[in-house]
Amino acid sequence: MSTKPATLHLFEGYGVEMEYMIVDRDILQVRPITDQLIYDEVGAYVSDVEFGKMAWSNELVLHVVELKTQAPAHTLEGLESDFQEHVRKINQLLEKHNAMLLPTGAHPLMDPFQETKLWPHEHNAVYEAYNRIFDCRGHGWANLQSTHLNLPFGNDEEFGKLHAAIRMVLPLIPALAASSPVLDGKVSGLLDTRLEVYRQNQSKIPAIAGKVVPEAVFTQKDYQEQILNRMYAAVAPHDPEGVLQEEFLNSRGAIARFDRSAIEIRIIDIQESPVADLAVLQAVVAAIQALVGERWVGIDKLKQWDENRLSDLFLQVVRSGQEVVISDREFIDCFGFDCKDNCTVGELWKHIVSETLNLEEQPHVAYALNVILSRGCLSKRIVEALGEHPGEQDIRRVYLSLARCLQQGSVFIPEKPC
Repeated sequence: MSTKPATLHLFEGYGVEMEYMIVDRDILQVRPITDQLIYDEVGAYVSDVEFGKMAWSNELVLHVVELKTQAPAHTLEGLESDFQEHVRKINQLLEKHNAMLLPTGAHPLMDPFQETKLWPHEHNAVYEAYNRIFDCRGHGWANLQSTHLNLPFGNDEEFGKLHAAIRMVLPLIPALAASSPVLDGKVSGLLDTRLEVYRQNQSKIPAIAGKVVPEAVFTQKDYQEQILNRMYAAVAPHDPEGVLQEEFLNSRGAIARFDRSAIEIRIIDIQESPVADLAVLQAVVAAIQALVGERWVGIDKLKQWDENRLSDLFLQVVRSGQEVVISDREFIDCFGFDCKDNCTVGELWKHIVSETLNLEEQPHVAYALNVILSRGCLSKRIVEALGEHPGEQDIRRVYLSLARCLQQGSVFIPEKPC
């Protein structure tokens, strides 16, 4: 979001950002032409292009473009249409370059060491600093696309409640959102390979990402002291000019943006089309709202959860998604699920959605969410479509189908592999 929602309180506004890679229409090779795309539209190499309530912007690398809400949207309902409109507009502009947008959280065939080109125009000092410290020619930097969700808070009390609720939902998100099962031309064995490389891309300075699930801090003062100041101190010897001494350095799965009075959730893989993205976002928001509203347990109980305990579940879900069995009865109870001794993450999500979300007036979103809950996350459907021992031809075939879903605004249903 580019506008600070200073007067917004809990769930009064939503900032949504979606990242897509630009690839060749025929062979899917990444095309580092985001600057050319922007130039074609406005006649200048600028970082942001504004279209009323929507905007485009550059990212770290030249083959990624971000679509975002220009200011907080008062509802998520209908946002899929706004994003879809701009997906089609960008694809139309890219036609003359024989290029197009490709969804999913990671390019399945990219060689980031050979193909990475950083954004070279305005505001690139931050990117150069990252590259100098970490070398951005890796999957964890150059090959990961996500949907970011910004949720506002109005004061310290609201921040504490929101942070407590988000921390509980974070480990469950990859079960809905994982869309990156292939890297380097191989099925990785993880449903969310993007998050696996994401959590390790700054291991040189562990304070930056922590355990991905944030620490149990619930006031701005404690957050500043226990997370931000420690992170700034850790990076300082590597960043003598102080370019990275900002809140955006924080790479946890949800980061506090006190400069915009919001918490930004960063671990949601981009889906095959905006309608699927909004299905995931609405399910996530509904779960967070229920926890903030103390539907099943009090906020004080949520605040007791240690990040290590939550991170253990998160890593399991990164690997196996909805099939992970949760045997921690205390965690299940936080969501009011009356089951026996355990349940799968998929069963827990079905319970959460049935208890908290009514999509009767959004049939396309409801259909997308039903596919995710019944057929599995996009990663699972991609693996199903690829079949056993897929080669590059199989991978291109499936990912070209995903690109068509993005253009059409449809949901990916796997066909049996040829």
